[in-house]
Amino acid sequence: MSDLNTIFDLAIIGAGINGAGIARDASGRGLSVAVLDGGDIGGATSSASTKLIHGGLRYLEYYAFGLVRKALAEREVLLDIAPHITWPQPFVLPHAPGMRPEWLLRLGTLLYDNLARRQVMPGSERIDLRRERAGRALSSEYRNAFRYWDGWVDDARLVVENLKDARARGALVLPRTPVTRAERVDGLWQLTLGEGRTLRARRLINAAGPWAEDVARRVMGLNDAPPLRLVQGSHIVTRRVHLGRDAFMLQQPDGRIIFIIPYERDYSLIGTTEGDVQRPEDAKVSDAEVSYLLAAANRYLARPLSHDDVVHRFVGVRPLILETGKGDKETTRDYRLVDHAGLDAMTVVGGKITTYRVLAEDVLARIAPRSKGWTGSAPLPGGAIDRHRGEHGQTAFKRWLEQLQRREANYDPKLIKRLAMTIGAPTEGLLAGGLGRNLGGVFEAELDYFRDQEWATSGADVLWRRTKLGLHLDAAAQGEVARWFGEDAAAATEIPAGHRFARPGIA
Repeated sequence: MSDLNTIFDLAIIGAGINGAGIARDASGRGLSVAVLDGGDIGGATSSASTKLIHGGLRYLEYYAFGLVRKALAEREVLLDIAPHITWPQPFVLPHAPGMRPEWLLRLGTLLYDNLARRQVMPGSERIDLRRERAGRALSSEYRNAFRYWDGWVDDARLVVENLKDARARGALVLPRTPVTRAERVDGLWQLTLGEGRTLRARRLINAAGPWAEDVARRVMGLNDAPPLRLVQGSHIVTRRVHLGRDAFMLQQPDGRIIFIIPYERDYSLIGTTEGDVQRPEDAKVSDAEVSYLLAAANRYLARPLSHDDVVHRFVGVRPLILETGKGDKETTRDYRLVDHAGLDAMTVVGGKITTYRVLAEDVLARIAPRSKGWTGSAPLPGGAIDRHRGEHGQTAFKRWLEQLQRREANYDPKLIKRLAMTIGAPTEGLLAGGLGRNLGGVFEAELDYFRDQEWATSGADVLWRRTKLGLHLDAAAQGEVARWFGEDAAAATEIPAGHRFARPGIA
């Protein structure tokens, strides 16, 4: 592995999903790479999304066919290369009188089915809610609906998986390492890090997400990065609103779409709002947003939710490209790669978690045009399980998990499933070595693994990003996790995911 004395081919500021994807792809093409982030990897927007890998059904209304087609193709790729942290997710879209007409919904779902090749996704269908399990959760006034399919992903773990693979291929990954200045010195980029250390690289990528414009101007001293529009998306986690696999996509009178998604077995995830913020640090889930999301859900639910049903809330900031005259729904979610002419530097702005891998390929096509793309068929580390010839990752993972549960019959199969759907293939080694002391629902061997293999240094890193055990463990167990990391017991629950941001890669 490289150290700070190496002259790197590529330095990347920002260890969110875009930076992680670029680092993985570049490392696999033989480039020496360093990734730096002022906070935890995936510690901001990339751990505070709605957890979907999707084409964006609603974007069809704005004729964004290219964006939707590209994202739908990637949906299939991610389901294949990361089967332990992704799965096909059915959505029920009720027809609501007075909103989008039924014929338009059907046209949209049919077009969605056919914009890209489907390998594991079923096609859409019209359903009668009076005969469907999902319909039991909805008010009886809703009778007709459409079921379509998209994908679910553990967003924070997708970042971790990409960076673990990058490190295995030689990359240097430095979370909690702010960059205070980046300047050209003797034909190289020299990055000044915290504590006065320096790092040199031939090329610099600014992938700081919501901070990209600030990094370009303040750290790199450049003024040609496009201005960003920062939009916060707030989410709430509530008691589970219904049984079954289906999520809901719910139209609202103001034209917005709200999702209710089965989450962490016992809960529902409801989101998202869209509101402008001036700085990422200003993002906070307001009581008004909680009320809006509850009202949006209750417009459809048979058993209304109340504020008492909300067990958690988090917010992410989308760095959208500023497009004058366009509102929240019309502003593109696509990305833009901005070359800083003559400086061997690039700023990445915009994008969706679904298309991070394509973004990385586009970056590498510009900076290493003679190299060959490879990430579309190479499983991420947790998905690196034995496969039969031609077998899709989703099928292989289910078969592998069932075999592991049979082979490790001394362990609770639910525990094996939880571990497998978190770290994937390394679960075998963890079980074989013994899990150690139970700290109230999480085991010492898990904490060893997250610290030694996944850069975790705090209870919050484990409870809210490497896992979502913060929703499941009681206060005593969360305190045990914090103490294991040498923290005060209150630290584990002090800063839930998305409540506070570190600045990626900068001081």
